[in-house]
Amino acid sequence: MAVRHRLTSVETVLEEGSWLFTVRDRRGDDEEVILVPCRDDDREPVEAWVNRCTHEEQRLHREGIGAVIRDGEIVCPKHGSMFETCSGYCDNGEAADTTLVDVEIAVEDGQVYLTDDDVTFRRTGRADEDDGDDGPSSTSHLRF
Repeated sequence: MAVRHRLTSVETVLEEGSWLFTVRDRRGDDEEVILVPCRDDDREPVEAWVNRCTHEEQRLHREGIGAVIRDGEIVCPKHGSMFETCSGYCDNGEAADTTLVDVEIAVEDGQVYLTDDDVTFRRTGRADEDDGDDGPSSTSHLRF
């Protein structure tokens, strides 16, 4: 069983709209994960997804912007595919019929904990702070 690691509060995720952290997987690779609000009474108030679109591995959460969420869906900044925040499923655009990779978390007393046995917590924020990522060159029809 993985060591439970406190990430942040549900309130912080709801206020900021998304929250980014980095984990290390079993292969030793760092992977970014985003926490996003989930507005489904049958689920936790927050869900965790690997921070990349299933179409071209585009980051969904951008430094200084966060994840763009519209009507309960995470919008890919490159092609405009939209993923449901609660299920991770996409039914449109370039990523249609795919689902984001989930990371196991638990919510207890308003706090969010990493509980996934396949990863270990590395740090808050991006996997590589100095990778020079200026974001995607968008081909989306959506404008923000």
